[in-house]
Amino acid sequence: MGIPIFQVDAFTDKPFAGNPAAVVFLEKMPDDAWLQSVALEMNLSETAFLVPEKDGWRLRWFTPAVEVDLCGHATLASAHVIYENGMPPDFTVRFYTKSGPLSAVKKGGSIEIDLPLLSLERTAAPEGLAEAIGLRPAALARNGGHYLAELSETEVRGLKPDFEKLKALPISDLIVTSRSAGTYDIVSRVFAPAEGINEDPVTGSAHCALAYYWREKLGKTEFNAYQASARGGSMKVAIAGTRVKILAPAVTIFKGELHL
Repeated sequence: MGIPIFQVDAFTDKPFAGNPAAVVFLEKMPDDAWLQSVALEMNLSETAFLVPEKDGWRLRWFTPAVEVDLCGHATLASAHVIYENGMPPDFTVRFYTKSGPLSAVKKGGSIEIDLPLLSLERTAAPEGLAEAIGLRPAALARNGGHYLAELSETEVRGLKPDFEKLKALPISDLIVTSRSAGTYDIVSRVFAPAEGINEDPVTGSAHCALAYYWREKLGKTEFNAYQASARGGSMKVAIAGTRVKILAPAVTIFKGELHL
């Protein structure tokens, strides 16, 4: 019997948009080398691995290069698969992760995931950042190795970083963001060459920091957000105390079995 695996496009209601994630269901968690090998084989920005635990699932996320502590789109993809395969729509899906307990609830044709709000502190630019992205940010903030740079919307949408230079900096990932002049409140893009992802198509976890940043700037706690990658994807974001609620749909692309 093979190991069930699914590929899901998250943060979109149509195939071949949003952010693709692989979702793998296991009876017990294998060693890290096996998990990393599968993630590299899938070669998506994230592969989610789930094992039954307590009243939910132990959930871990791997890029093709490293394990990460928090991933929004693969959490959304995991919940989508669980609901699509027979879980009642009024059931709360619970995940146990390196970032603590997370949950998901179905709301109409979308799913709302519950993630931690990530605080930021203003910071100076690390040496070489301006050269790596080709401009100087209007403002810069960070949470550990996660950096957020405010630019103009034109700069966000047109940015072409030097990924080799960016990878050499002491940065896990870089979020670039601006207010949006269109139908969205904010627009962003995310670059993480140090984690094996030059540009992440749509990043739920980045909005845990974006919500914190734009709450002060815009004086509001609910946002319509768009990530302006080539694939593109949107979500509704709301701050609830120390949590961030992210609402978006997802689409299953294929399902199969790993024969390992």
